[in-house]
Amino acid sequence: MTDVLVYGATSAGVCAAAAAARTGQQVVLAEPGRHVGGMTSGGLGYTDVGDTRVLGGPAARLRTAIAEHYDVPVGTFAGPEPHVAEQIFTAWLAEAGVDVRFGRQLAQVTTRERWIEAVTFTRGTPADRSTPDGSTEEVRPAVVIDASYEGDLMAQAGVSYAVGRESVRTHGEHLAGRQELLPGRHTMPPWVSPFADDATGRREGPLLPQIKPEPLVPVGEGDEGVMAYGYRVCLTTATDRVPLSPSEGYDPDHWELYRRVLHHWEQHGGTPPAGQLLGLQPNLPGGMADGNSLGPISLNVLDGSAWVYPEAGTQQREQIRRHHLDHTRDFLHFLSHDDAVPEHVRTEMRRWGLPAGEFTDTEHLPHQLYVREARRMQGEHVLTAGDLLAAQPQPDVVAMGSYHLDVREVQRCWRWVHEHPDPVAMTFTEGYLSVPVPPYPIPYRSLLPRREECTNLVVPVCVSASHLAFSSVRMEVQYQMLGEAAGLAAAQAAGTGGAVHEVDVAVLQENLEEAGHVLAV
Repeated sequence: MTDVLVYGATSAGVCAAAAAARTGQQVVLAEPGRHVGGMTSGGLGYTDVGDTRVLGGPAARLRTAIAEHYDVPVGTFAGPEPHVAEQIFTAWLAEAGVDVRFGRQLAQVTTRERWIEAVTFTRGTPADRSTPDGSTEEVRPAVVIDASYEGDLMAQAGVSYAVGRESVRTHGEHLAGRQELLPGRHTMPPWVSPFADDATGRREGPLLPQIKPEPLVPVGEGDEGVMAYGYRVCLTTATDRVPLSPSEGYDPDHWELYRRVLHHWEQHGGTPPAGQLLGLQPNLPGGMADGNSLGPISLNVLDGSAWVYPEAGTQQREQIRRHHLDHTRDFLHFLSHDDAVPEHVRTEMRRWGLPAGEFTDTEHLPHQLYVREARRMQGEHVLTAGDLLAAQPQPDVVAMGSYHLDVREVQRCWRWVHEHPDPVAMTFTEGYLSVPVPPYPIPYRSLLPRREECTNLVVPVCVSASHLAFSSVRMEVQYQMLGEAAGLAAAQAAGTGGAVHEVDVAVLQENLEEAGHVLAV
């Protein structure tokens, strides 16, 4: 019998497993892949932290460990090199005595009377492109923590969840649902035709690649849209850099939409430098840069494939992951070599390559797809935008959030624009939203399924939240703090044999504060 099973070695999973194990509980951390740390060790080097006053517990300890590793003051770097993040997390797990098991694919969750009795895994890591050996393994835990980005265990346990954007009516959030098509840094410039055989946009025809074909729902209505996925690549100008190379199936025609954007920019003031297109600022130790998605053409994939991912099976998810990885390779190659790209961008891009010392088992590209949003539990308390924008004390607070509502682009779409003498079709990027929030409490109830659905499961990543609220909670530092809270709560429940809903919250909060958490400002 295992006291606590943690599924998913994300940063939340690592912090949850280590916290539970430090209390003396027997903890198994089951990870489908081969690495620990999720996005914290998977390319997201430039970490969004929000208000540093509310960073406590493992988020603060990680910042200290990074500073000690590089012998610099805390906060000097926004994040460590990916392999350093993984080293720190691996050390935490070893020190706590966690039983880490890689290559565990979720196969079945067995429940009885609102209780998870057993979780069955198959061995092997298809997400990392190796072959499962076909054997199975059963874990019978007292308490389960689903710390995955996707919420697969939660879903198999029969817990309610949502995918996509709610309407304005669902929670009374005036910014919910499909967004207005407005100008901005992340949207497409005007007059870019979506049609493959007509650059003027006057004659309807087949759409260019990279455009989602389905019609838009009305403004404020809900849909299945999730924030764009992508890979946060590490790039370097070091002499031993690995040259940027395209995928085997590189198709120049796939990038025609981007050529039209570049042409528009050249006709209207010039193309931004490569550094502004990708965020090529040496913001990581060793002069490396964390490539980001900072405009209408970027590492993000906006063709709608991310919409399918949350509910997709293992094979389809692997196809989607490969699609995003090929986009990453090919976009970097396009910027470096395509004649339509201004020479100043190509010249700068050719200075950069992949770091030879990072991601050595995945061809120097990150092992983790940036799944910004998948399933979101609908549990004991659904955190909404109102809970953030008009923050009020929560009696069962277990962590503080502070990062703004940060909804990344949801889709690249098109519509007819009424111009004289005839309508013109234009391409649009839709969904981006950024709204400041004050520091806000995250209640323990938002980590719990509804009592009538499951009573021995805690969920620190796919938390119970609306799409808008989740866009702030989803930051890695908050996952780390919520993970430790989940681990301590699970340990308390395992120790008593009771439901996670019966955890003594006052004791949990005392334990969190002793571990350096900040529960109020």
